[in-house]
Amino acid sequence: MAKAQSREEKKQPEYGSDVVVDLMKAFDIEYAAFNPGATFRGIHDSIVNYGGNYKPEVIFCNHEEVSVAVAHGYAKAKGKPMIAIVHNMVGLQHASMAIFNAYIDRVPVIVLGGTGPMNTKRRRPRIDWIHTALVQGNQVRDYVKWDDQPYTLADVPDSFIRGYRIATTDPMAPIYINYDADIQEDAISKATEIPDVSRFAPPAPTQANPEALRKAAEMLVGAQAPLIIADSLGRNPKSVPLLVGLAELLAAPVVDKGARFNFPTVNSLDATDGARDLLAKADVILALDVGDIFGSLTTVSKQTRDCEYVSAPAVKLISISMNDMLVHSWAGDYQALQALDVAMSADTCVALPELTRLCRELLGNDAKKKDAVEARRRELGEKHKARRAKWQADARAKGSLKDISTAWLALELGEVIKKEDWVLVNGTSNGWARRLWDFSKPNQYLGASGGAGVGYGSSAAIGAALALKGTGKFAVGIQSDGDMLMTSSSLWTAAKHRIPLLMVMHNNQSFYNSEEHGIEVAKFRKRPVENAGIGTHVDDPAVDFAKMAQSFGVSAEGPVHNPADLRPALERGLKYVKEKQLPYLVDVISEPR
Repeated sequence: MAKAQSREEKKQPEYGSDVVVDLMKAFDIEYAAFNPGATFRGIHDSIVNYGGNYKPEVIFCNHEEVSVAVAHGYAKAKGKPMIAIVHNMVGLQHASMAIFNAYIDRVPVIVLGGTGPMNTKRRRPRIDWIHTALVQGNQVRDYVKWDDQPYTLADVPDSFIRGYRIATTDPMAPIYINYDADIQEDAISKATEIPDVSRFAPPAPTQANPEALRKAAEMLVGAQAPLIIADSLGRNPKSVPLLVGLAELLAAPVVDKGARFNFPTVNSLDATDGARDLLAKADVILALDVGDIFGSLTTVSKQTRDCEYVSAPAVKLISISMNDMLVHSWAGDYQALQALDVAMSADTCVALPELTRLCRELLGNDAKKKDAVEARRRELGEKHKARRAKWQADARAKGSLKDISTAWLALELGEVIKKEDWVLVNGTSNGWARRLWDFSKPNQYLGASGGAGVGYGSSAAIGAALALKGTGKFAVGIQSDGDMLMTSSSLWTAAKHRIPLLMVMHNNQSFYNSEEHGIEVAKFRKRPVENAGIGTHVDDPAVDFAKMAQSFGVSAEGPVHNPADLRPALERGLKYVKEKQLPYLVDVISEPR
C-alpha cells in the first residue's frame, strides 16, 4: 500500500486523472473497488500516487461484477456511495449484471470507466480500437439513472458533481461516467477549479400533497381493519421509527416485504408471516415504498403463472413512494399497473410524520375509535406472540433430525450471535432468520440484490462488512452455494483487505430455484419429478467451499452435516472474526428450503 497522503497536505494536480481523484476526495469517498484495467490506468495511478491510496483506498477485486456489488453492499450499509471502476466496454459488460441489481435496488453506486483514446490518431493498433465504443454509456443506459462522457478536462468537475447529485437524489440509483484516456493522461495546461461541493447537495426530500395526506388519514382512521405494507422504506433508517409510530397509533399490522429492514420483528404489530389472512380482511391498505403493489395483493400459481387477488375487491389502497419518479422502458421494474385510491409521490421519511399527525388529530378523544384500536392491538399482539412461539418450537424440533434444516441453521446462528451488535448483510435462511431473530434496529438487515441476479451475495456482503469495519457491529451473511460459485473470487478480496465477516454457507448442493421450477413443470405435465435434479444439482462432484475459501486466503471449515456439530462450528467462526478481525467461512450442508 502506498503511504497515505496527509490530510493537511494538498498536492496540485498535474494530470487530468488527478482532478478526478480530487473530486473523490471532495465527496469524502472512502474506497474505490476495481479489477485493474488499462483504460483507467491514469485514474489508478492518481489514486495510489497522487492521492496516497487514501480516500479513496483501492479495493482490489478480480471481476467487475464483484467490484460493483461490493460498492452496492457498502452503500446500503454506510448510507453513502463508494466508487466502482470498470475497464472500458469489456469491463462494463462484466459489471452490467451488478449495475442492473443496484438499479433495481435503487442504490447509489458511482461507476466510473475509461475508454479510448477517442482521438483515433493516438490509439494503439487493434486493442484500443476493439475496446473503444461510440458511445460506451449506451451499454448500460437503460439501467443507470444517468451517464456521461466529459468532452474536455474542464467538463470533468461538473460531470462528477452532477453524477453524484443525481445518484443520491431519491429515487437513488447508479450512475456511470466514462473518461477518455486523453483526459486522464494528458498533463494539465490550465488550472481546473473544483467548487465547494456542499453547494451542490441533493434537493430537500419531497413532501406529499396535503389534501392527499388528509384523505389518506381519514381512510386509515375510519378503517375497521387497516393494514400497512412496507418494502424499501428502511433504505432511510430514520423512516423505521416513524413507521413504528404510525402503526402503534392505529394498531395497524405491518407486513415487511423485505427489500430493506422496515419493521421490528419484536414489535407485536409485525404481521409479515400472517399477511394472507390480513390481506383478505383488510378494508384499507397503506403501501409504503412498495414497488410491486399488485404482487403484494395477489397469489400466483407456480405451475400456470395465473394470479389471483387475496385482498377484498372493495379494499381501499393508498400508496406513498417515489417509484413513479424513475421509470425506464427497457426493464419492467415498474411492475403491473395497479389501481389506487390515493397515490402520492413523496419521500416516506417526510410524509410519515405529517400522516401520523393527521391521524392523531382525527382520532382525537373519540372513545369508540380508541377502544377499537386497543381491541385490535390486543388481538394482533396475541397472534404475534403465538406465531413467534410456534416458530421457535418448530425450529428446535428440527435439531433431532438427521440433516440440517434451514430453520435449525437460522436458530443456531441466531443463538451464537445474539449477544453481538449484529447486522445480517446477506441471506435469510429461507426466511427463518426473520422469524427467529430479534430484528429491532434499522439497517439490521440490508435486503437482497434487487435485480435477482445470481452472484450478488458474497460481494455485497463483503462491501457491507467493509462499511461496518471499525464500527463495533458484527457482519454476518448467510450465503447460498450457487451464488458463491458465480463470484467466488470475492473471497480473495475479503482476505486481501482483512474484512471481518462471518460467512455461513446455506449449501443445498443445487441451483434449487431452477430445480423447484423443474419439479413444478414436471408435476403439471405429469412427468418424473426425479429428473428435476439433472442440470441443477451441484453434487457430483460436490464443491468443497471450505477448501475454496482457504485457497483464496479465507479461514474456513466444513462441510458441516450433523445438526449437533453446527453450533460449535459457528462459535469458532464468531470467535475467529472477533479476535482476528478477518473473514471466516463455515460450509453447512442444509436442506433446500
